[in-house]
Amino acid sequence: MVNLNKEFPMAVQDPLAQEFVQFAVECGVLRFGEFKTKAGRMSPYFFNAGLFDDGAKLGRLAEFYAQRLLDSGIEFDMVFGPAYKGIPLGAALAVELARRGRNVPFAYNRKEAKDHGEGGTLVGAPLKGRVLVVDDVMSAGTAAKESIRIIQAAGATPHAVCLALDRQEMATEDGKDVAYSAVQYVRNKLGLQVCAIAKLSDLMQYLEKRSDTGTAAYHQQVQAYRARYGVDEG
Repeated sequence: MVNLNKEFPMAVQDPLAQEFVQFAVECGVLRFGEFKTKAGRMSPYFFNAGLFDDGAKLGRLAEFYAQRLLDSGIEFDMVFGPAYKGIPLGAALAVELARRGRNVPFAYNRKEAKDHGEGGTLVGAPLKGRVLVVDDVMSAGTAAKESIRIIQAAGATPHAVCLALDRQEMATEDGKDVAYSAVQYVRNKLGLQVCAIAKLSDLMQYLEKRSDTGTAAYHQQVQAYRARYGVDEG
């Protein structure tokens, strides 16, 4: 039986995160229902960054990334967008940072090596210095490990990761749940700084505030999911 009274630290109200969650819901990027995750879990919500699918949405998303990143105080020398979803996210962030007066180099990778032209799997600026990886969500830390490998192979330093959403749930290893999240793994085991525009706790707050507008069932479902798979970050 799921313990719906499982306790988590009370999250401080985060206006930027609340605004982002509402934006993601309005764009259809954050949806509620029944969705199977990479870990094989049936989740009551799904975040699909691929649905930030026009210039206005992508531009607004970049504003959220840039604001969260600048507020975090994380220092970095360039941006890296891992294939495939990370490519437009990283590019949009680089454009927004430049618009705000912080012009930094940007690079991304191909999943298949190019055998003509410049060749190789890396495109854009040379990887060097402290590299910030930009992605949408982190499920198991696998993509982060691959980015780290690419960055280190180029002689640069993998320094931080910026995400759209931290699901704050148990990662899996060899098909089994572990006591820490993918974000905690990347932060504590791999040594990278991590910041996210919003977290599952922010989504919970969003649903709770709107429990009288037809979202009460969603709130209960997400609460039950967190009670079963959630991670205490305290």
